[in-house]
Amino acid sequence: MRLLLVGLGLLMNAASWALPALPVTEAAPGVFVHRSEHHWPDRENHGEIANIGFIVGDDCVAVIDSGGSPQQGIALRQAVKKVTAKPICYVINTHVHPDHIYGNRAFKNKGVRFVGHYKLARAMATRAPHYLSKADELLDIRVSPDNIIPPDLQVKQTMSLNLGNRELVLTAHPAAHTDNDLSVYDKNTDTLWLADLLFLEHIPVIDGSIRGWLKELRRLAQNHYKLVIPGHGPLVKDWPLGSQPHIAYLEQLAGEIRAMLKQGKTLEYAVDHAGLSAKKNWQLFEQFHRKNVTIAFAELEWED
Repeated sequence: MRLLLVGLGLLMNAASWALPALPVTEAAPGVFVHRSEHHWPDRENHGEIANIGFIVGDDCVAVIDSGGSPQQGIALRQAVKKVTAKPICYVINTHVHPDHIYGNRAFKNKGVRFVGHYKLARAMATRAPHYLSKADELLDIRVSPDNIIPPDLQVKQTMSLNLGNRELVLTAHPAAHTDNDLSVYDKNTDTLWLADLLFLEHIPVIDGSIRGWLKELRRLAQNHYKLVIPGHGPLVKDWPLGSQPHIAYLEQLAGEIRAMLKQGKTLEYAVDHAGLSAKKNWQLFEQFHRKNVTIAFAELEWED
């Protein structure tokens, strides 16, 4: 029996290494991105719905988000090997959501450091039981606690990582999309990897603070970047103009909810009426908008 289990393990490992490399595009010199389609995470796409990728330095590679399934993590690892023989030294998880962390185990190896927001480990620990219990049912994937790897390096404000003549500046943001958002700035190419701090085409999803998210986006919109990489949607080459659809949606939602609160309207009323005119601008509106209203209403109800 033991020999049979060992044999099955070897076969599974060999099969994982045989997976094809994830398709990536070199969006800027040494910056490789896999763009995903806009889908509700389900058993057909296995939760592989986010933009993920990696950055190559002279000495080593930093992976930015590992994917929405263990298999996608393996495919991303294969993509790195296809592009360069340099070792992977960092895996940067930009926040806690499954489409960004479920591939972590594929990169767990000697010399690889996992990096995240200082609140990421707590968020992982809090959400892991729910995530693990639903992965098979909702996404048709097998996820164990080994797939949810907390950061070895925790970013409290900013942190610089040197990949060899390539410095990445990581910033831990206040509560916005979540309470554990991390962005990555590549100085060599003036590329800002915003991950889910920026949504385009796919409706923004609030899991943190609408006020905090607006504040962060407005602050970032005061700067100019050659390239901005969102967590969902096309790459942005006209920043800060490219931030405006996302900002406009949050501003409209916050403005309408504040007006309803002043009128004494209920949460139920807001869910049925707030922000509906934005529907034509966003994919997956029906799936996420009402939840956005609920979260924003609860926050704005208590603002001074």
